[in-house]
Amino acid sequence: MQLNSLNIANFKNIADARLEFSPKINCFLGNNGMGKSNLLDAIYYLSFCKSFSGMPDSALIRRGAEFMTLRGLYDRKGIAEELSAGMMPGKRKSFKRKGKEYERLSSHIGSFPLVIIAPADQELITGTGEERRRFMDVVISQTDPVYLDHLIRYNRALQQRNKMLRDHIVDAGLYMAVELPMARSAEYITRTRLRWVDELTAIFSGIYAGIAADGETPALSLRSHLAQEPGNLMALFDETRRHDEIVGHTSVGSHRDDIELQLNEMPVRRVASQGQCKSYTIALRLAQYEFQRRATNMKPLLLLDDIFDKLDATRVERLINIVSESRFGQIFITDTNREHLDSLVAGAAAGHRTWLVADGTFTPTDNTDEKS
Repeated sequence: MQLNSLNIANFKNIADARLEFSPKINCFLGNNGMGKSNLLDAIYYLSFCKSFSGMPDSALIRRGAEFMTLRGLYDRKGIAEELSAGMMPGKRKSFKRKGKEYERLSSHIGSFPLVIIAPADQELITGTGEERRRFMDVVISQTDPVYLDHLIRYNRALQQRNKMLRDHIVDAGLYMAVELPMARSAEYITRTRLRWVDELTAIFSGIYAGIAADGETPALSLRSHLAQEPGNLMALFDETRRHDEIVGHTSVGSHRDDIELQLNEMPVRRVASQGQCKSYTIALRLAQYEFQRRATNMKPLLLLDDIFDKLDATRVERLINIVSESRFGQIFITDTNREHLDSLVAGAAAGHRTWLVADGTFTPTDNTDEKS
């Protein structure tokens, strides 16, 4: 899959941009705060119907503008596709595929697979379990719509149960009506997460070895109340009912799962240097890419936002060699260092295009490869 062109109007600090992309490498060079990451966010938005920064839709409209629009032309499995998004302050956003409005935005997720590697990935190591659950859910949901449906059902029922606890509801029948669908969905979610962690670990270990120094052994595992018995949630609800009534929220279930990230049998956050942490998160994302490529039989778009920071020269060289491999499709990469980008495009067999970015404006450079 590839993105052929993108038109942007009033997205963050980008007032107007019309770009045609190389099918292989697209480089965006400029100082921080100029709009490089905002361009990647616009591409991300068309795949996920939301910003990767977590900003609400209302904050994505350029200050002082009355609307925002995005329009991307894709080649997906050899078929031309158009995606468009638009919104106005105070109104519901519009999201269309081939000119037709989606009835449920969740049905779009996974149709245009994308992986982004960004500085915020550090939160996968230093952040809470919520960050790592979100990582799991985003990856699995793009390849398994049944999982996404169960996740939506579970979270909806979880909100209902928490409200009942806060309202001091004591009717066992009402709890049963909410907990049974939670348990059914939790069983599917847990089994899928366990299988996914095993598959991702096999991919991740090889990629990390290709980036990092010898003697560094990473490991991933799922920590879950249901890891041993995925169908045991109803029994856990009974055991914790009194505690949950006191604290006013649900203390067990799929929403408490976490991924344990280890390096040489120790938690990464405790023993890893900045370079090792950066290598770890990059390898996780590249493993995500390979997992999605195999699951969808498409090469996802790969967005690399300032990925060379905090890496030593050896790790930079190894990373450049990895992303230059033919298994990766179309790449969009930002950096403030021209040397890194030049090294990347020099190792690529296909063409490339480069833009200088300043104040939300994108200017093609003279050395853009027109053959791309």
